[in-house]
Amino acid sequence: MTMTLADKALIHQIHPAKLATDISSSLVSVWLLWQHALAWGIVVTFVPPAIASALVIRFAHLEPLRDSRLGRYVARIMTPATQGVRLAGALVMAVGAWQRSWLLVIAGLAVVAAAWARGLTGRIG
Repeated sequence: MTMTLADKALIHQIHPAKLATDISSSLVSVWLLWQHALAWGIVVTFVPPAIASALVIRFAHLEPLRDSRLGRYVARIMTPATQGVRLAGALVMAVGAWQRSWLLVIAGLAVVAAAWARGLTGRIG
């Protein structure tokens, strides 16, 4: 079964190259924001993940990921609301870095992790 652009937009989030880019960009951007390098922090936050998304969606063979256990999990739990929670967590991390508050950075990371893990309890919603 061919994948629609919407399917690819959802499933590409678990591609190893995309995950590696997102995680490394997040680490570097938190460090840059901690240093109050706002422009570079913003660039690193958005540009590498956008490029990785475009490349993975365009060139990666995503069907095996879609059909995997993780792909089915993401298809079930990664609603627009869950993606919004992930974004909110990332914003808390960014604000925490800017304010040099490890507590806020860790709280934001916990929100992101909770969004990814929300389906592990067996309850969705």
